Parts: sequence; C-alpha cells; structure tokens
Amino acid sequence: MTSPSFPPYFNIPQWPVFYSDNHLLALYKPAGLLIQGDHTGDVTLMDLARQWIKLHYQKPGQVFLGLVHRLDRPVAGVVLFARTSKAAGRISEQFRSGRTEKQYVAVLEGVLPEKQGRLIHHLERRGSSGKIVDQSTDTSREARLNFQVLDTFQSRSLVEISLETGRHHQIRLQFAHLGCPVVGDLRYGASKPMPERQIALFARTLSVFHPTRGDLLSFACPFPKGWPWPKMEDDENAPFWNWNDVRSQLIIEKF
Repeated sequence: MTSPSFPPYFNIPQWPVFYSDNHLLALYKPAGLLIQGDHTGDVTLMDLARQWIKLHYQKPGQVFLGLVHRLDRPVAGVVLFARTSKAAGRISEQFRSGRTEKQYVAVLEGVLPEKQGRLIHHLERRGSSGKIVDQSTDTSREARLNFQVLDTFQSRSLVEISLETGRHHQIRLQFAHLGCPVVGDLRYGASKPMPERQIALFARTLSVFHPTRGDLLSFACPFPKGWPWPKMEDDENAPFWNWNDVRSQLIIEKF
C-alpha cells in the first residue's frame, strides 16, 4: 500500500500546536481525522505530527512518536503524543493510574434529569463498539465519569464531563444509556447524522505531569468553528472542527 500524500506540516493558525519540547507534543485533532493508521490507509494525525517534527526541528531519519491516549475518529480535541520512549512509558502510566485530568464537552439529545452527577456503569467491548451490562462480568470494566449541565436549548443539553476512567466509547455509551446520545452519534442512538459525520463530543482540556520535570502541564482548546450550540461566542483563534475544512485550507496554503 502506498503512503497517501499530504501537506507536511501544520501551516494555518486554525490547526494549533499547543505545546512541544524534547519529550512531548500536544496538538489539535479535527473531527474525521484518524489518530493512527487502520485498514483504510487514510492520512493520520501521527503521520502529520511526524512530518511537523521532522521539519520544525530539522530532524533527519525516522521520527519517534508514542501514542499515549486516543480520540475516536469523529471526535475533535486535544491530543498528546510522547516524543521519547521514556516519556511514553511515564505518561501512559499516568493515564493508567488516573493521574491525568481530561475534560470533555458534549451536546446531547434530550434533557438530563439531573443538572450534575456521577455515572458508574459496567462496559463490555464488542468488536469496534461497546455495550453497557447490568453487572460486572469477567469481560466488563467499570466506567466512571462526572458531569455538569452547562445549558439547555430546544431539547438539547450542553454538558461538561470529567472522566475518572478512560474506557472505549465511554462517554458515548454512558449518556446513550440514559436516553441522551451525543448529537450525531448514530452508532449509539442519535436521531440523525451531522453533515461531516462528526459527533458533538469535544476533548477540551488535558492535564498531565511532565515526564522528566514533574510540573503540571495543562492544554486547552477553544470550541471549534461550527460547534453546534447557538450561544457560543465567536473566537477568532478557534480551530476548524472538521478535517475536510482543515485539509482544504492546507491545500490552498501549500499550493
């Protein structure tokens, strides 16, 4: 399989790099872009990040980049990569032990019965999807999150979510189980798709401890352009929500 061609670096302000040093790279992932390769052979965030490092730091040869967490393809937000194997091991351990802080914002169909709360469910992975089961099994894992409703409008809810665990499709599954799926999330019961098949789930902030210095690093991203909530203030520094919008701008800038 031949490698896909793509502009080699983030050359527009609407595609931000939040942080970079010899150990870490934090940047924005638009909805619709894979983090790492799969059977489609599509361009990935890792491909683009390696190219950016290669050019920005003028590095010859292969560029190491470690994947320490994931975002689903239709989800946008902050992503952190490790630039050394030592950093990858230490950051991965922070994710496993719950020392990181991850905050998401979602637009849900429906209105939640409580303005805030804590959700605890048992999740089983079923291939590329997941399912909530009534009680713990040999193959289930406990999923925990806290939420706060920020606003409601026309039978939709804007919700801030803090994860205690990082299970596969956790947020999508837990709110769908309450009868309030993420807007656009057809896999888990949303009523209709969004124009670019994205879902209204946004990884807004991520906090970790630096793998060598030990100080706390926090990365935050403004809501992307087109976020489906009518009361959001426009931010001139907001990134593009969708990969197709980013890609078209890159092509214009590059050629």
